[in-house]
Amino acid sequence: MSDAAVGDGVAAFNHLAADRARAELLSCCASPAWAEQMMAARPYRSVQDVMALNDRTVAGLSEADLDAALAGHPRIGERAATSHERDWSSQEQADVGDAADDVRRALADANRDYERRFGHVYLVSASGRSADQMLTLLYRRLGNDPATEWAVVRDELAKINRIRLTKLLEDG
Repeated sequence: MSDAAVGDGVAAFNHLAADRARAELLSCCASPAWAEQMMAARPYRSVQDVMALNDRTVAGLSEADLDAALAGHPRIGERAATSHERDWSSQEQADVGDAADDVRRALADANRDYERRFGHVYLVSASGRSADQMLTLLYRRLGNDPATEWAVVRDELAKINRIRLTKLLEDG
């Protein structure tokens, strides 16, 4: 889709009723704090404004707000528990379904190891990454200390939100 069409999507998003706009934002990121900050900035002038605010907002989320955002993400290789995400995750993780059984099992095992170590779901921007690549990243991130891992989680969340916001604005 063209930049102009996404720009038209910004105008359409600006004109949504508040409840609908909030629901659309929460479909991108399950953190109410993130959604409220994104709502408070409407109307947006450009796609760049939306993306810049996303990045600043994610950078400023508390751990509790990050936990809320992570609650909206299924484990890599699993389906979302709710339709709240507009099925974003299954689109983003499409390559996992084609992975060999041993890779899917290794992802499941490593997901559990990650959750035991860090206390939350492994979050990675899965779009365009193979199951093998996500598994390699997961193994690497298991070596992070908690502070480093939270920084990586913020970065990954910002990327995922950007992808989802772009799709939301493309859909108008």
